Amino acid sequence: MRSQNSASPQHRQDSEKSKRPVQLIDAPEIREIGAPINGEPQYSTRRLFLQLQVFTGCSQPHKLINSLKTSDLEVVLYHDLNDPKGIGLLFMTEDAEALVAETRRILTSEPFNLLQPKPEFTMVGRTYASGREPDLEDWLLVKPRRNTLNPELSWAIWYPLRRKPEFYRLPKQEQGKILMEHAMIGRNYVEAGYAHDIRLACFGLDARDNDFVIGLMGTTLHPLSHLVGEMRKSQQTAEYLESLGPFFVGKVCWQSPCDIV
Repeated sequence: MRSQNSASPQHRQDSEKSKRPVQLIDAPEIREIGAPINGEPQYSTRRLFLQLQVFTGCSQPHKLINSLKTSDLEVVLYHDLNDPKGIGLLFMTEDAEALVAETRRILTSEPFNLLQPKPEFTMVGRTYASGREPDLEDWLLVKPRRNTLNPELSWAIWYPLRRKPEFYRLPKQEQGKILMEHAMIGRNYVEAGYAHDIRLACFGLDARDNDFVIGLMGTTLHPLSHLVGEMRKSQQTAEYLESLGPFFVGKVCWQSPCDIV
């Protein structure tokens, strides 16, 4: 008869496993990382979430403004270039929960609940860093607000894009070369004062499985259209994009006040 104090082989094996040193797993780095300052990388756990909602059936957009003024979120109200009764709403916040709480409060109340949503134009994304940003906080939190809330930048084009899977299988060096060519086109327009841009990541956030959301802002519309045309010639767009659009083109009707512009 087995003694009550004798342990089974399985019990002894489990006990021995529990005494072994625990191997720590390296956690993925999910902080945003900017360019080093004095040899030390910049880190941030903060970012902005931006969401564009588009509606039709609005013949008097000015009636929407009073409702928007009650929100704690920063908002841009656009006239839709391609729909005489269309409007776009761009919400910005660091708190992703606000995009399913505060925006819901606004959009399910009058006068917004009288409009017809156009979900095919809904876009959502988050600011992100590539590791080369000299001022990480400005890039993540200030620049998007400075561009979208600037009264002088009254035109905007917003669109999503998805890269082909083949791009992500390229060596990092080759990816960097392709992206640099594309980025230099945009930089030339920015430095000339023709356009300002916002780049957002939307992996896992977009209903149509897009990778990024792009926003272009300017004082006039033509340079923004011209920039999109020039970017079509880059290797990234010509060879490695799976899809591009739909495009929302808006003229600012109202913007939340902003003290950083």
